[in-house]
Amino acid sequence: MKIRQLPDYLVNQIAAGEVIERPAAAVKELVENAIDAGATQIDIDLRDGGKSLILIRDNGRGMSAEELELATERHATSKLPDDDLVHINHLGFRGEALPSIGSVSRLSIKSKPHGNDNAWGILIEGGKKHKPAPTAHNDGTSIEVRDLFYATPARLNFLKTARSEYGAVKETIQRIAMAFPNIGFKLSHDGAVKLNLTVEQGDLLDQRRGRLSAILGKDFGINSFPILAEREGIKLSGYSSLPTLNRATSQYQHLFVNGRPVKDRMLLGCVRAAYMDVLHHGRHPLTALFIDLSPDMVDVNVHPAKSEVRFRDAGHIRGLLITALRAGLLEGGANITSSTLSQQTLGKMSPHQSSSLPYARGSAPAVPPSYAYGQKGLAESAQNFYAPLEPSNPQSSIDNIQPSARAEEYIPRHHEEQVEYPLGAARAQIHENYIIAQSAEGLVIVDQHAAHERLVYEKLKTQMENGEVLSQGLLVPEIIDLEDTKISLLTEHQKTLNSFGLFIDAFGADSIAVQSMPAIMGSKVDIKKLIYDIIDEISEHDTAEQLKKSLYEVLSSCACHGAIRSGRRMNAEEMNALLRQMEETENSGHCNHGRPTYVTLELKDIEKLFGRR
Repeated sequence: MKIRQLPDYLVNQIAAGEVIERPAAAVKELVENAIDAGATQIDIDLRDGGKSLILIRDNGRGMSAEELELATERHATSKLPDDDLVHINHLGFRGEALPSIGSVSRLSIKSKPHGNDNAWGILIEGGKKHKPAPTAHNDGTSIEVRDLFYATPARLNFLKTARSEYGAVKETIQRIAMAFPNIGFKLSHDGAVKLNLTVEQGDLLDQRRGRLSAILGKDFGINSFPILAEREGIKLSGYSSLPTLNRATSQYQHLFVNGRPVKDRMLLGCVRAAYMDVLHHGRHPLTALFIDLSPDMVDVNVHPAKSEVRFRDAGHIRGLLITALRAGLLEGGANITSSTLSQQTLGKMSPHQSSSLPYARGSAPAVPPSYAYGQKGLAESAQNFYAPLEPSNPQSSIDNIQPSARAEEYIPRHHEEQVEYPLGAARAQIHENYIIAQSAEGLVIVDQHAAHERLVYEKLKTQMENGEVLSQGLLVPEIIDLEDTKISLLTEHQKTLNSFGLFIDAFGADSIAVQSMPAIMGSKVDIKKLIYDIIDEISEHDTAEQLKKSLYEVLSSCACHGAIRSGRRMNAEEMNALLRQMEETENSGHCNHGRPTYVTLELKDIEKLFGRR
């Protein structure tokens, strides 16, 4: 068979197969063009999930008749003025979207440049282009795509239901909208408005918090901390959730590079590494992180849909991301538990519904419904019933806590200084596991086992990171057969491995000998599996974090077994010592598995339960 030149309509259909695989992909390309055109409001209207109609209107710069005709030609673009494929400063730059969409649908474009008196329209049907003609239109551009894939019925058969296709379009719009809070987006489906995002006000961080709250939910807006870091011309910003606000999958982790939504396993691995010791395996935080850097430091042209990127210095990006997230956790998040937990706790409480209550001595009449509550709040009414604590030294150690002599021991009645501490003063221990503390703002309930587990874990972790990891030599070295490329990976990171107590030597051309292991890991560890896991981590992320992660898991187990057990009775001094150490310890708002160590109930919310507000 002879080699021949393919006709233009077939070339465009092939391009459409690469770029426009479903309605959501067409919407993405067209919305990105509107953003590049300087639009501040973009409206998207769908019918039948986008299969029968996609209509996109924007108030951008608009196009003249000559530009309309040229824009629908293959590889025609305004985004590369200097023919420079390295310094790309726009979202769309290939000039394939419009001709590709026009080759598989009925495409109509109407546009009017700002300041011009005339508007123009053009029509393309199954790749057949008509001449531009005068039309009526406001400033900006409207693009109408009807009967997507009617010219390629085989691809049409692979589309999902209208509901599924609409869901994919909505997710696409939401991801783009996260990166551009200064642009309004409105999405309608079958005549009903489904998403209406207005332009956010304030500085960039405030704009992003408002937009992310509108998309990811109010819980994220309340229970997230800001990320803002810069290193060697690379800027990182955004928000990430507290460890107690998490999900079962990583689909709520959104990453953007120069405003472009991307999917990158390395970046997702950075998020996982940053939350490694504050979130249980299998749970994932909610994040929206924005990386801004010089265009020549990233290649956005490695995927037809531009959903993947390649960094010139991936290790530098990785270090910045992990460092910024960990710093954010320490400064703004890890000592705080999600407010959602407190609201859920309050939601489980409700006033007693019966007309009378049992009393220890006889009975008493129920409070009449017309009873007028005082206006000074619950705190004043209840102060006579509280028994203040004995003062205790905030520096008291809980490392050698002993059970109290009598569980019924009363708490002494003077000194209130500890109420002013963030976690307040201990008032009682209930069910031999939960500490009830009074703070200046309300009530704090502490899980004593989870809290002490975190304290012990942080102490062990500090020892390890200070180089106090002991190495245990193996009586018989473990010989592991490996490919030469994998041996090279281990050799490149040998210094890091040695610092954690793992020592290996080459054993012939295609084997290694594991000479020593971290002593804390014990004798039951599967050495071969650990080595393979480390190699996989290095191959995928160019780091030996897997060994550190394994050591953290061992430390976590040690901390769990060494912590105060549930059922342990504690006296007032012991409970307050625990509270004070929690206030001084990093990540104390969560145990090693990501569960909260305490919840807070504000006084005003408690008063609402009793009708005092």
